[in-house]
Amino acid sequence: MTTAELSGDAAVIAASRHDAEAFGVIYDRYAAGLHRYAYRRLGPQTAEDAVAETFLAAFRHRDRYDLGREDARPWLFGILTKEIARRWRTEQARYRALSRAGEAEAVEGFADEVDAAVSAQATRGALADGLRGLAARDRDVLLLVAWSGLTYEEVAQTLRIKVGTVRSRLHRARLKLREALGEDTMTDFFEVE
Repeated sequence: MTTAELSGDAAVIAASRHDAEAFGVIYDRYAAGLHRYAYRRLGPQTAEDAVAETFLAAFRHRDRYDLGREDARPWLFGILTKEIARRWRTEQARYRALSRAGEAEAVEGFADEVDAAVSAQATRGALADGLRGLAARDRDVLLLVAWSGLTYEEVAQTLRIKVGTVRSRLHRARLKLREALGEDTMTDFFEVE
């Protein structure tokens, strides 16, 4: 491993200011996680484009990165969240398509597997409708916590808001989804505190 690969994010970004290839370490560390998040929000093709645009913007603006922040993940998710917002129509269309998706046909045998698959399929539409019905700022907070695994503090950094605002938006989003999905289904998809 190179020295850059063993260094923290801030050191890698600082090194990339003089050696552009060093930025590849940041890509290697975070591309998969960003792509998983974007894929769930936008679908496969658009996710790839959004992640590519995210890293392009991060690379172009690496000289503005606050080297006092060791973890670049919130910074990258912030850029990606803005990129997703630019693709709002794509995300809404994805939720509509998931909502309209028909139930899978049940096949005889493997009763538990079939039951689980049918239950998940039936819930997918309600979840998509619930997510589509959230305000964008509430949906961003909810999905950054649930799908990217960011802490409240990291979400606050990502969106440049206060931790209290993260908590209130998350609470509001969970209430609305709970109404759309029901309490039991809600806990299957999102951790409820």
